[in-house]
Amino acid sequence: MPLYEYRCERCGNEFEDWKSISQRDEAECPECKSEKVQRLVRAFGMIGGSRSSAPACAPSRPGGG
Repeated sequence: MPLYEYRCERCGNEFEDWKSISQRDEAECPECKSEKVQRLVRAFGMIGGSRSSAPACAPSRPGGG
């Protein structure tokens, strides 16, 4: 299940919740219990894959060094 981030329109609290995709717009603020929440869209990054420009990790040297 994806982790979604929300902001409550009533009290401004930001929180996260694990939801199935079909339930992503059904959230309740854990602080004030309001259902008037906005799902936030955050940028994220990944390391790895064929399109990554991140350097690969060097293999371990014998002897743990």
